[in-house]
Amino acid sequence: DFDELKLAMKRAMEHTQLKEENRLLRESLGAHFDSGNMIGHSDSMVKLLEIVAQVAPSDATVLITGESGTGKELIAGAIHFNSSRRDGPFIKLNCSAITETLLESELFGHEKGAFTGAERVKEGKFRMAEGGSIFLDEVSEMSLSMQVKLLRVLQEREITRVGGEKVFKVDVRVIAATNKSLTDEIEAGRFREDLYYRLNVVTLSVPPLRERKEDIALLARHFLTLFSEKNKKELKGFTPQAVDRLIKYDWPGNIRELMNAIERAVVLSQSEYLDVSDFPLINSREKTTDPVISENLPLDEVEKITIIRTLEQLKGNKSETARKLGITRKTLHKKLKSYGLM
Repeated sequence: DFDELKLAMKRAMEHTQLKEENRLLRESLGAHFDSGNMIGHSDSMVKLLEIVAQVAPSDATVLITGESGTGKELIAGAIHFNSSRRDGPFIKLNCSAITETLLESELFGHEKGAFTGAERVKEGKFRMAEGGSIFLDEVSEMSLSMQVKLLRVLQEREITRVGGEKVFKVDVRVIAATNKSLTDEIEAGRFREDLYYRLNVVTLSVPPLRERKEDIALLARHFLTLFSEKNKKELKGFTPQAVDRLIKYDWPGNIRELMNAIERAVVLSQSEYLDVSDFPLINSREKTTDPVISENLPLDEVEKITIIRTLEQLKGNKSETARKLGITRKTLHKKLKSYGLM
């Protein structure tokens, strides 16, 4: 029957095409989440990436902690795409964005007719992540009843759809994240201690941007290049005053806030270099009396103030000061001697 043959061939072709599209998507995701894309040379980031490299090949459950906007999802992706599960799915779910009644269905799926509106069988995120990893962001926002159900999945490695009785075994690596202290949540009675110990096999703490200020200029340049290309603009960089202001600001929204600030500045810029005036939101939140910014000083004087201030911040550690400023220790000694400080 040639009609049947044509239909079978068509389905086979569509299936092959879908597999190829999924492969290409996984490759592009893998490139995005590669640890090489995590920009930063601060000690805290170097140590974090070393631990990621150790943890990724294992099948251990990982708990990632850190403030909002620090890049927890990027760390989770790096763990998955550097593991033996890299060819499997990487499924993400923000637990704070879904109501409790829908969260169970999202995680475990539901049977047709399980509740009003359940017009067909739905596979949950755990089944979709079979052979891969599932990333549960803001896991602390789960209700206590949902925490019990998640604990059972972690213990038994099996799920049951909402409204169903059939038990499905699942082979999924769980990576969870939170911006809250789970020990504080346990003390307050909002998080189960037994679930905490199940999730806390390996804990990775992502530092806030204010604790890795030496990475801010690197990240800013990265986002400048990214958004310049995206918006077809030819921007050459930042003025020294702008860089100084970006480094001094505490970035309560962390990398996400920095990225948004750079994108806004690029879109609205009318010159080749981004200046202090291109970051009005930062300016409105932070008043500075730093002489480097508030006065028009000669370049030599600006350099002197920067060196002395950095040395003071690092409590007189000359090696660390030279490293942070990007100069040799010999050059630093020479500068300090000229200032009469040696």
